[in-house]
Formats: sequence, C-alpha cells, structure tokens
Amino acid sequence: MARRLRPVGLRFAEDAPIRLGFAAEAAAAPDAVYRALAEDVEGWPDWFKAVTLARPTDGGAGREIKLLGGVRFRETIMARDPERRYAYRVDETNVPGVRALLEEWRLTPSGTGTLVRWTFAADGSAPFRLALTTSRPGLGRSFRAAVRTLDGRLVARRDAAGR
Repeated sequence: MARRLRPVGLRFAEDAPIRLGFAAEAAAAPDAVYRALAEDVEGWPDWFKAVTLARPTDGGAGREIKLLGGVRFRETIMARDPERRYAYRVDETNVPGVRALLEEWRLTPSGTGTLVRWTFAADGSAPFRLALTTSRPGLGRSFRAAVRTLDGRLVARRDAAGR
C-alpha cells in the first residue's frame, strides 16, 4: 500500500538526517547525460538495472518508478537545470519506515566528459535509517554500474552519429 511522504524542498539534499553521496565519471558530455536523466525517463530501465519501470506523470512534472523487488515510487520533479542538475522528491512509496526522500543528480563538466554526483537524501524510522546506511555499499555499486552502462550507451550513440 502506498503511503504519502513528508514533502521536502531541494535544501533537503543538504540537511537530511541521512545523506548518501556517490560520484562517477562519464565520457559523455553533460548535455547527453542530462537528456538521459530528465528527458528520456522511460529509458531508465535500459541503463539503471534496479529500475524496472519509469514513466513521466502529470505532463512531465512527475514520475512513476518501479524497482526490482516491488518497490514503487510516485515522484515530483523538483529541479531541471539543463546540463547541471536533476532532482526529484518521492511523494508516495510502499517502502516501510521512510518519511521523506529526495534524490539529486548533479552534473559537472570534467575534461570532455561529465562528473556525475548522486545524492540520496532521506529521513525515516530508526530501522529504515539503519537499513539505508547498511545498504550504502550496494547503492554505490548500483549507481556506478548504472553510470557506466549509461555512458556506454551515450558514447556509442555519439560515435554512431559522428560517422
């Protein structure tokens, strides 16, 4: 059953009780990474293996996400800063114990590629916080694998277009 979460603003990415941050380098340019994150929402399952369904809702103002294991999120897009930042707040989920959740993707030019930083900001019950903190290594591996897969797809597209 879906439960409503506490609405939070973008500042939550900086002051949430739990903040998990991860970073990875991509050879693709920030504009290509941003388009994959913010404009090709339905393509997320092709590169982020934990995501089984992603689709825009509310005319693009929100998203519906399903993850492996049956986790579901209904989200509101909080920031769309082309080539720089994409952030969304979870409004409803079936995850027990979570009270608030915001994810922020920051993109920084790095040589000819992009430094991708992902912040997972959350609040919840003590058991939820413990489970989230314990899952940090797995979330990091999942994020890094997703960025590698996405980058491979974007570089292949760029190379194919350049030929």
